[in-house]
Amino acid sequence: MSRDTLGIVGGPIFHEHQLLHEHCAIFTEGVCTAVVSESNAPITTRTLDLKTKILSQGYADIQVNGGGGILLNNDPSINALNTMQVAHRGLGVTRLLPTLITATPEITESAIDATINAIKSGMSTIAGLHLEGPHLSLKKKGAHNASLIRPMKQSDVDTLLHAAAHLPVLKVTLAPENVSLEQVKTLHQAGVRLALGHTNAGYDECLQYHAAGVSCVTHLFNAMSSLGSREPGLVGAALDTQGLSMGLIADGIHVNSASIRIALNSMGGMHRVYLVSDAMAVAGTSETSFELDGRRIRRRKGRLTLDDGTLAGADLDLTTAVRHLVEEAGVDLADALGSAVTVPRTVLGMDANPASLLGVSIEDMISIDASLTSANCIVAA
Repeated sequence: MSRDTLGIVGGPIFHEHQLLHEHCAIFTEGVCTAVVSESNAPITTRTLDLKTKILSQGYADIQVNGGGGILLNNDPSINALNTMQVAHRGLGVTRLLPTLITATPEITESAIDATINAIKSGMSTIAGLHLEGPHLSLKKKGAHNASLIRPMKQSDVDTLLHAAAHLPVLKVTLAPENVSLEQVKTLHQAGVRLALGHTNAGYDECLQYHAAGVSCVTHLFNAMSSLGSREPGLVGAALDTQGLSMGLIADGIHVNSASIRIALNSMGGMHRVYLVSDAMAVAGTSETSFELDGRRIRRRKGRLTLDDGTLAGADLDLTTAVRHLVEEAGVDLADALGSAVTVPRTVLGMDANPASLLGVSIEDMISIDASLTSANCIVAA
């Protein structure tokens, strides 16, 4: 019996860090088996013409607080995760880390259990869990609830070790102000992906935590010690240290485009930068507000803010972030796509070869409008 084959043509193909033109992606029984020039493409059972749209593996968004009208903090359940998954697949995300903002131990444990069960049930878009807090700095709390920020205890370490043993990926954002170096070493040895964020720690202290096992920085420039003349802070440590990768909210609101250009020039490119949406409940909806810990967060002109004007997450999707990098920061399109597709998968060890389409399922493929205004899964959720 002949096998079903699909050839996808008609637009650039993002493969092996490049945008390949006049090429064809071949899928056999739903899995990519070759990317060849159109002139060498074999006859296939079916053909899909993207009509100038870009073909890419789906985005990997590793900081997703909510979507589809749901905020994980408000509903740490398997149903909420499914709602988030569907909403973000509609935005081109095929791998995501649901992210729990600073919460009580009870809510944290519920989010861990829900994520474990979601993955067991087959929610392939859910790649693991990101806990952003509660062990952060009060001075750099941003929109996090100050009353819930606290030092890490042994019971917290035990909870995280349990989660790490049952999840494919556990990412934890923490601050040296409330987490010891020994705790970091213990978590790192258990396979937890650790990030510095919401901290006022100095450059030298940040390097100590990097040496102990921290490998990421959460939303570069935001809620962290800044780059100064005598104290480089976490921003300086991130830009100066090859072993640190960093998330970036590229919406033109959280970070000035000039700051992005300066950072990229300092690092020599995008290879350590992964785009994040920092999406909240309104992602994928037309809703104009939502609540976090009893506080109203309003959506207006691309901003999500508390009543006092504090930014509370972002009103952003990764296609918009890619477009912002290209149009406002002067980033090459292939490099910008890599920061939404390849770098996050590499940072979290999701795939053996994150840059390649070979072996990728058709369910994980997206088409991106050539104008960079929208992205859609080739196969619906």
